[in-house]
Order: sequence, then structure tokens, then C-alpha cells
Amino acid sequence: MTTLDHPAVLTIAAELRAKGMAGAAAGIRMLDDDVRTAAAAAAALGIEVGAIANSLVFAAHHGAEKRPLLVLTSGRHRADPAKLAALTGADAISRAEPAFVRLHTGHAIGGVGPVGHPAPVPTLVDTALADYPVVWAAAGHPKSVFPTTYADLVILTGGTAAVVAVGEDDPIP
Repeated sequence: MTTLDHPAVLTIAAELRAKGMAGAAAGIRMLDDDVRTAAAAAAALGIEVGAIANSLVFAAHHGAEKRPLLVLTSGRHRADPAKLAALTGADAISRAEPAFVRLHTGHAIGGVGPVGHPAPVPTLVDTALADYPVVWAAAGHPKSVFPTTYADLVILTGGTAAVVAVGEDDPIP
């Protein structure tokens, strides 16, 4: 099986086409190496790190219940858990464990796509991504990415546009 034949990549490509985003599906690229971070993906693509739509899965705590929350954030900064809790009404937000991520998305950390999950995952889309005419998102495998736009990510995911960082630019150290 090649990376293009990976079930998660095929699922994302099919969902992109089904939502009228055939250009994004056709633009899926397989990179030479895994790109499990926004910095690695940006370097591999030769673009600014901010144009990477970093897929971060969190556990949103509502009482004793943990629900998945997907945050598509610009690679130029990090999401603020306190802000995410306020935006979603959660009691607290924590980083999700790898098994929780795979259970709710069907993807391994480093390749989590914005769609193609077993069931819809509530999603916040970082408004900082609007600063870039093209953004790149993971396509279900740590070596796969696809081009899209901020507006299309909001439509594709049914997500909510939000400011998710502490400040306008909260750079990752």
C-alpha cells in the first residue's frame, strides 16, 4: 500500500470531493518524510509556518465526560486551553491522549485531517488562517497534506471561526 492508498487519505479525498472541493482532493501531496509538526510541514512545502492548519485534538471536559474538540490553528502560534474552554463551554480543556485521538478521528497524531472522522467532531477554526490565501491541512497520514483556504476549512468542517491563541501572535517557542 502506498501512502496515497492509505484508508484515511482515501476517506479525506472522498469527503473533499463530496463537499465540492475536488481541487483540494486533487491537490493531496505525499511528502518524503513524516511532517508531524507545523514547522516540519512548512519546511517540506517551502511556505510560512502560519499557513499550516495544525490539527490539534483536545479533550473537552464537561463534568465527568470527555468529548473531542478539534482545533485547526495557524502553525504560527498555539491554542490557549482557557480560551478554548470559554469558547466551548467546557469545564476544562486538556491535550488528548493518542488513543483518544485515534478513537475519535480515525487518524494518528501528526496526520489528523480536518474531516474523515468516524463521527463529526466539534471544530474551531483559527481566524489567523484567513491571513493566507492558501493553507495546508493534514490529509489523514503524517506524510500527506492538501491545499485549501480558511473559508473552505470552515465550510468543510462545519466549524466555528474563532480566535484561539492567547494574543494575536503567541509564537511557539
